[in-house]
Amino acid sequence: MAGPSAYPLELCKRAVRMAAEVRGDCPNESAALRAVAQQPGIGSAETLRNRVKRGETDSGQGPGTDSEESAQV
Repeated sequence: MAGPSAYPLELCKRAVRMAAEVRGDCPNESAALRAVAQQPGIGSAETLRNRVKRGETDSGQGPGTDSEESAQV
């Protein structure tokens, strides 16, 4: 199980929004994540990918158990 994030929640949300915004300017999702991860304080592209996946799951757009259900378990 992952520990608490070293990044503020608002920064994480902003990074996910930025990844969605630049997705159309990049050849693929990986390139978009790398581009956003280069910004100071964002973290690695892999960390950002995990945040994007978690956001998709929490919003019902992706498969898996959302954060609220996981917290109840």
